[in-house]
Amino acid sequence: MRYRFDAVFYYVRDLDRAVKFYENALGLKLKSRDFVARFEIDGVLFELIPGEPGGRGNARLCLAVDDIEAARRELEAKGVPASPAERKFNGLLATFRDPDGNEICLWQYA
Repeated sequence: MRYRFDAVFYYVRDLDRAVKFYENALGLKLKSRDFVARFEIDGVLFELIPGEPGGRGNARLCLAVDDIEAARRELEAKGVPASPAERKFNGLLATFRDPDGNEICLWQYA
């Protein structure tokens, strides 16, 4: 069996609201939409799927940034609160949530 990467996805309660958040707050470009909404981030397929969020997995969408404080300010200006940046082993980490409570990470490499 050969496994190939397919996608990272989040369940969302309201697909229209979620698409607007990812387009407006993060500036992602919608790649396609039918039953699910698809975005591509650096060649990785990220999907939003209608359903009930709340799985107990530990997956997160993590977005690399060059300046975590600038990214936090940009999100705050769009009404998206982000946590203070925390120093980690090899960089800085901050988090915020989409309208369904899915955690998204900002990561600045040291």
